[in-house]
Amino acid sequence: MFDKLVLALVSIALMTGFACAEERTADVVDNKGKGIGSIEVKQGPHGVVLRVMLRPGALAPGWHGVHVHEVGDCSDIEKFMHSKGHINPSNAEHGFLNPKGPHPADLPNVYAYSDGSAQAEMFVDGVSLSGGKTNLLDADGSAIVVHASPDDHMSQPIGGAGARVACAVLK
Repeated sequence: MFDKLVLALVSIALMTGFACAEERTADVVDNKGKGIGSIEVKQGPHGVVLRVMLRPGALAPGWHGVHVHEVGDCSDIEKFMHSKGHINPSNAEHGFLNPKGPHPADLPNVYAYSDGSAQAEMFVDGVSLSGGKTNLLDADGSAIVVHASPDDHMSQPIGGAGARVACAVLK
């Protein structure tokens, strides 16, 4: 009887551990400090899944570059420069199309519909919410930054993506 009880308790503990993968949800703000949506990040075995959900009116219609920035600070709402540069522990060049890139901050563009809303889901390799790889939740956190223009996935340093128009803090 004792063996069955121990086996049951161990099984429950293991299932709970697998069901409770590390997750974070962050509010996205625009250059006026207005909340325009959210970003969910969920830890996987080899990186994170990032889901972007922006409400109507959030962005100008069209493609927008998105990058992971070094510091979780969106307090300077006019330009979001406190988030610093892209996370880039290996000093790779920017861009999926660049033979000397990409680095972990490089993400696919997000498309905003005619009403300004946007939804996207992407896998980000080389980062983590729980240590090991580049930890997005280190002492100063990180930020997900949305840009005014699309990323061309080649130009340095940000793929020609232009001004920072939205930001979300991960801590």
